[in-house]
Amino acid sequence: MDMKSPVSLNSEYRFYEGPVATCVANGIQAANFLGDRFLRRTLRLSSEIGELYAHSMNSAFSATESFLVTGAPHATAYYPRDFAWFYPDVLDPDTIMDSEDAIRRVRLLERSVRLMLEAVRAGVVTTTIIPAGRNRYIGVNYFSRPSDTLLGILAGLEQIITADQRASASYLGLSQGAHAGRLLLNEYRDDLKKAIIQLATSLEPFDDNGTGYLLCDAAAPRSAATDTRAERRRFVTNACVYATFTRAIELEVIGISELEQLLGRELSQYKAQLLSLFGARGYIRHSLDCRNELPASCVALDFVNVQRGFWDLKRESERALFAATTDLILADPRFRVPNTSHFLVSTNNPRRRMIHKIASPSYQGRSSWPTFNVEFADRMLDYDDFSGTDTYRSCARDILSDIRAATELHGGYQELLTEKGLRYVTWAYKGAVAHSWFPRFLTVWKRAFGTPLLDWK
Repeated sequence: MDMKSPVSLNSEYRFYEGPVATCVANGIQAANFLGDRFLRRTLRLSSEIGELYAHSMNSAFSATESFLVTGAPHATAYYPRDFAWFYPDVLDPDTIMDSEDAIRRVRLLERSVRLMLEAVRAGVVTTTIIPAGRNRYIGVNYFSRPSDTLLGILAGLEQIITADQRASASYLGLSQGAHAGRLLLNEYRDDLKKAIIQLATSLEPFDDNGTGYLLCDAAAPRSAATDTRAERRRFVTNACVYATFTRAIELEVIGISELEQLLGRELSQYKAQLLSLFGARGYIRHSLDCRNELPASCVALDFVNVQRGFWDLKRESERALFAATTDLILADPRFRVPNTSHFLVSTNNPRRRMIHKIASPSYQGRSSWPTFNVEFADRMLDYDDFSGTDTYRSCARDILSDIRAATELHGGYQELLTEKGLRYVTWAYKGAVAHSWFPRFLTVWKRAFGTPLLDWK
């Protein structure tokens, strides 16, 4: 088997990469999907939101788990990116049920982050980590090199470090977790810096009308949370790279002057150029390769990026681009599950590989990801806060209310909904309840409505 060397002679973990390792990983994943298809037991729970949440938290943060995952059939694979996209509020005290729940979450998050940091140390920065036996892991890419893996790792690490800084942080486990997070950062800082430098030096020059830009995917696709699109020159992949740089600077993994020297420009200029390039038409295009001249066909919901990611909306020009893109999505009925405020990823199906046509059609594009809708609502609230207006708050509340209704209807927080608002069930994807995504929904709910949806105190 083509493999990386062990992390160290005394290391607990061993990581493998290469064509042979990828074949083994694909076999493991095929078995996982088949097992889920024929062995998954459908539990019909109470439709009461509190009971659904308690069940989800007990499932997501079980003491027997070794890594934080969703509840999907591919949950036996580990996705570092998810800690930025889907798990940013695992340690939000307002979403924690009791002290035992807090301890389980901290321990699981710490184990997960340590494993990801060991992978970075071994030089395995991939979209997916697949367990292959006791302390053996395979790193593979589905379907191209990642743009957001380091972002997820930094976001997970940051969440532990800042666990005791929230206003209502009253659980002892959070303070203990913060101390463990700071130790992790000190232990792996040099490894993270090396990976950030490799990411920065991998950016490619892109010329547009005589102006030089830097893109992570100018010549070939880079993946993000919507990686099955397999497209080049996408906004979200490049926004993830920028967000990775800012997180690395905040955690003092790398200095801004050193990073800017690598980029050959100031970080603020790098961001401004991305906005100028993708927002040249007055709204944010999903991809520079979009040939359709109809604006609504050139945008996608994943432009909202991740929590504390690309958008800060402090500048009026940035707010104008966000508002124009948002308004295109709100105005076009093709983006909306009928009679709801559930928004689909895009107006049409993107390019798909054969496995998606068979096993999980419409996994991207003509489906609704509740977690992307939550981020859409959160960015709307950001817009209103920075603009001093009340432009999108009611829409954000409608989005969250419809997600709550779907959660109660379907017996849990769904990973995906079909374009008709039904549970996403295909041959290989019998159905998934995204247990670990639920806390993020509660955090944004409280922000939108001013009071928590659930209160255990």
